[in-house]
Amino acid sequence: MKAELLKYYIFAVLSMLFWGLTFVWFKIAVAYYEPISIIFIRLLLSSAMLFGFIRISNKNESIQKEDYKWYALLALSQPFFYFLGESYGLKYVSSTISSAIIATIPLFSPLAAMWFTREKINLFTISGIVVSFAGIVVMLINPDLSLNAAPKGILLLFIAVFSAVVYSVIVKKLTHKYSALTIISRQNLIGAFYFLPLFLIFDFQGFSVVIPDMKLILALLQLAFFGSCLAYLFFIMAVAKLGMIKANIFTNLIPVFTAVAAYFVLNEIFSVQKIAGIVLVVMGIVVSQTREIRQLMVGKRQRDKESGRQ
Repeated sequence: MKAELLKYYIFAVLSMLFWGLTFVWFKIAVAYYEPISIIFIRLLLSSAMLFGFIRISNKNESIQKEDYKWYALLALSQPFFYFLGESYGLKYVSSTISSAIIATIPLFSPLAAMWFTREKINLFTISGIVVSFAGIVVMLINPDLSLNAAPKGILLLFIAVFSAVVYSVIVKKLTHKYSALTIISRQNLIGAFYFLPLFLIFDFQGFSVVIPDMKLILALLQLAFFGSCLAYLFFIMAVAKLGMIKANIFTNLIPVFTAVAAYFVLNEIFSVQKIAGIVLVVMGIVVSQTREIRQLMVGKRQRDKESGRQ
């Protein structure tokens, strides 16, 4: 049972790794296309990948009529409002700072979880959230207490944060009836339809004159496969097993992965301030999961004793 639980912790970390890298890939793509074009193409590509896999593996599930409204709301919260806030926020804020703001999702998730899913919060979880948030603040605030980012970009990114919290609540509800593959495939397809009018009205003319090169194509494929397929699949499975609060705490790892990737790919500065923030974020993750780590260790010792007796 404990080994099974560990698998879902790995899923949570992998989903955050892939989402952390999307901030870097998006920065590459936005040099060619406007955000709406990038999101629309990303959703189309990921939908084609997911439905292609469903067809090959014969894992199609029918959606019950009473759940149509939940899928419509799911796609409206994420990808629609989430990607609009995140993508336009990235136009004004660096990839590392953007990911740090997105990592504030765990601060709001516990309240939503208590109200809507009746999840309980322990002291380790609260302590971990506080420590991780301190690390994010260290990354966001200059020594003179000024912000490292434009207020407009910060506001847009917080729209994405609140959309992600709503998304987690709806996902938790749907995981009781549907697989992660079913949820994410429908979510991305509906999201593509939401973005289609915006793409045709605002971005199509600019999109049509761009000649894609391999750098752009690779960035879009990575956004679709890792960011909109694997990351969401792993995250939904983690939410179903670990709960909304614990799964969202791992969101604090996103700025860590983004900062490292941005240093190597985008040549962003990796300052002592960022390193200190990253250390605090990781410490917060460990603290928040202390109870579960102890349970895993106890379970391992018990299994070792039992195998020794045999």
